[in-house]
Parts: sequence; structure tokens; C-alpha cells
Amino acid sequence: MSAAPKPSSIRDQVTEAEWQARVDLAAAYRLVALYGWDDLIFTHISTRVPGPEHHFLLNAYGMMFEEVTASSLVKIDLEGNKVMDSPHFINPAGFTIHSAVHAAREDALCVMHLHTDYGIAVSAQKNGLLPLSQQAMFPLASLAYHDYEGLALNEGEKPRLIADLGDKKNMFLRNHGLLTIGRTAAEAFLSMYILERACRIQILAQSGGADLHAVPDRIIDLTAKQLSAVTVGQGAELTWPGLLRKLDRIDPSYRD
Repeated sequence: MSAAPKPSSIRDQVTEAEWQARVDLAAAYRLVALYGWDDLIFTHISTRVPGPEHHFLLNAYGMMFEEVTASSLVKIDLEGNKVMDSPHFINPAGFTIHSAVHAAREDALCVMHLHTDYGIAVSAQKNGLLPLSQQAMFPLASLAYHDYEGLALNEGEKPRLIADLGDKKNMFLRNHGLLTIGRTAAEAFLSMYILERACRIQILAQSGGADLHAVPDRIIDLTAKQLSAVTVGQGAELTWPGLLRKLDRIDPSYRD
């Protein structure tokens, strides 16, 4: 009697390009957990699947970020419907913000939305992110704000969010959290790292109670022009391999 055929793995069912996108997205989830930016099972990072279809990868609802693997990611369409068999499911409401950005911005191949402590704290400040550090210069060069409209469940909010985002790569969701976009998971993650760090520095500087010295507008404008020459795609191409090595030393199971 012949043995029953072994079920094919997710890797066997997808292209090499999609598998690499899965590994990078799973790594982004693990890194968010590693840096303490996760919010239990809430918030999302989504990546467009390489190819002509508008299909996306999203975390399984109920899975902690530190548990996400390349195989556990769920492939969905712009409406949040599964387009590939999976034992997991997603929170369609959680994809509301992401689907709006993916649909409107062809360059938004990865969208990261988080509820970080310092990010929310700065999002609640009337003047938002202040030019208090070199780290703040990066997001200030491409930064948008969107006012809070309640839980992100309303389809009618999408056009207003997209109008506020415009062509920017970083966004404060007022009283809610942060959003970054990138051509890769590496770019979206590095933008989030810099944005959250700028927020943390701002809160620490304000907590001292002393008068603060802001970077002058003319220097902000100059720095914005210098960034593309200095950072080489925000430095993501150089930073990402090191971050993956860090994860591999800790727990390489995100690659499964």
C-alpha cells in the first residue's frame, strides 16, 4: 500500500518572489515585537504580493507578532477576502486603513501601522512632531497627519485618510498611532524605527522641563534635500540584512 501523498507546504505553492516577500514580512512582525512596539494581537503590517494581481499578505488574527511565520501569513485581496486556502483568518476591519493606502498608492508595497507608546503620545500633541533632533529630520521631510474619527471601521473615512496622506511616506494618525509606507518591508520598518525614535526623543526632551532648542526652518529645508543622497533608500538595503541576522540569532522560525 502506497503512502498517502504529503501535503504541499506553502512554500511549494507560491513563487520564489512571494516566498521572499513572506519571509521579509514575517521578519518585520518579529522585529516589531522585539523592539516592543506591538499591541498584543492588534495593528497590522501588510505587503503586496509580487505580480499583476492586487493580492496582499497579512497576519493571522489572534497570532502574537512574535509567533508570525512566513507560512502563517494570509493572502487576501483588497476587500480582505482570502484568495489562498489557509487555516487562519484575518480581521477585515483591521485591513481598512491598509486597503485604502494600497489602493491609492502604487508605491505603497508595504504598509506598517502601529500603536507605539511614544508615537501615540506625540500624535496627541497639538503641534505633532517637532524639529528637536536629527532623527526628526527624516520623517519631517515627508510627514502627514490624519485626525481621529473613531475605530477604523468606517469605509467613508478612506478618502479623507488618503487625501491627508497625499504623497507622504509617514503619517500620524491623531490620538491613535503611526503609519509608514515603503517599497519593501525593510523600508517601511526603517521609517517606523526612525519615526518612533524621533517621538521618543521628543517626549524625553520635553520631560526635562527646560526650554527646547528647535532646528531652524532653513536647516530643516536643507536636510530634506540631503536625505536621498545620504540614506540610499533610507538605508534599508544596508540595514535589513543585519536585522535579519539579529533575528536569526534569536529565533529563525520566522522563516518557516
